[in-house]
Order: sequence, then C-alpha cells, then structure tokens
Amino acid sequence: MQTARRRLLRALLSLRPPPSSSSSIRTLARGASEPLNRALDGSLPRATFGAPWAAIQTRGAKVLGSDVRLGNVIQRKGRIYQVLKAQHTQHGRGGATIQVELRDVDNGNKVIERFRTDEAIERVFVEEKSFTYLYQEGDSVALMEPSTFEQLEVPRELFGKAAGYLIDDMTVTLQYYDGKPMSASVPQRVTCTVVEAQPYTKGLTAAPQYKRVVLDNGLTVHVPPFVEAGDKVVINTTDDSYMTRA
Repeated sequence: MQTARRRLLRALLSLRPPPSSSSSIRTLARGASEPLNRALDGSLPRATFGAPWAAIQTRGAKVLGSDVRLGNVIQRKGRIYQVLKAQHTQHGRGGATIQVELRDVDNGNKVIERFRTDEAIERVFVEEKSFTYLYQEGDSVALMEPSTFEQLEVPRELFGKAAGYLIDDMTVTLQYYDGKPMSASVPQRVTCTVVEAQPYTKGLTAAPQYKRVVLDNGLTVHVPPFVEAGDKVVINTTDDSYMTRA
C-alpha cells in the first residue's frame, strides 16, 4: 500500500509545470485581474467601461442640422440627448442655424445647443411600440399593450405638452432606448371640439384674421374666423396649429 502511494505521489509531482512556467502563469493571472480589481475598488475611471447610456451602445446615421426635429434622439459630445424643442433661425449672411433644447437621456439634465443647418449630426434610432391610452392619475399615464392587454404606467412628462391631447382609447407611441421608455407621442392629427369662440363678423378686414378658441381639452389654438363653438376641428399636435374642420 505504501509503495503504491509513493508511486502515485511521484506521478503527480511529475505533472507540475517547471518553476519558470508557474511564475509566468502567476504573473499573467495578476496582470489579467489587475484591471478588474481596479474597477471594483473605483481606481479606474468610469468612462473606461462606459456609462449606462454610452454612445457605443447605439446605432444611428448622420443627418443635417436642418433635419433635426422635435422628439429626435441624437448623440452629442459622447452623450445621448432627446430633442425637446427645435427652432430654426436665419442670421442674414451668417447663415441659418437651429437652436435646440436637449434632455440628457442618462441624467435628465437639459441644455441649449445651436447647430448650423449644414452641420452633420449623429441621430440615434430608437425602438417604437404602440399602446392604447387608458387614463391619467396624478403625474402618471396608464397605457395598455393592445395584443397582450398588459398595462403599464409611465410619467406624464414623457408626452410633454402633447399630454393635453390624450383621449380615451387613443393609440400612442412610446420610444424606447436600451429597453427603457424615454419619450412618448400622440398622433400628429387629432380631432377636437371647439367649446369657446368669438363670433365671426364679416367684412371687417380684407385679409383673413385668425382668432383664438378654446378646445374641449382646455388648450387654446388659433383658427380661421368662420370656426364657431361646437365645431370639430383637426389640430396638428406638433405645433398646435389648425389644419381643417372635421
């Protein structure tokens, strides 16, 4: 028995790598684990591994500054932003620019930027899903996935000013980035009822004059003078402009 044990021990010892190989393996192991250890103890900068909304996680395409629109998602200076407002301005010989209000998708901070209309901007494409609007409660909006009937709540602020157009059973769209809803939109054309309007008086001016009316959702818009209380009108929800009578 003792003889067998000694033979087994010698066989195991013969399988050990030479000292130089063991030393090399230990050195490589320490080198491979050092970045991980530094990441865990916080000595490596966070940018080494990327922020939650790091631009490397996105796929997009270059667009001109003139093509940037409300609701677009863009990459700017290594950050991901959603366009909250976009206003085009002309500066004479200085050329046209577009001033935008941006919201940082990662931390919610808002910034104002100005682009040249011929400037190349990195647009990020997001996933869109359709839902049915159910109701609002406080600062939350309840939606339903039409195929599974699963309900979810999202912050009302995702809709921005368009939240005023929400009506029962309306189909709305959520824009997702990295699996998280980051913005929401309503249909571009919505039919509303005029509840308050000044009377129309013909012949006062040769040029048509728009007047302010109040809609059934409480919003105030400008419409042609012939529109009266009780009329149904189609409103462009992008800029709250009158389109036609329904």
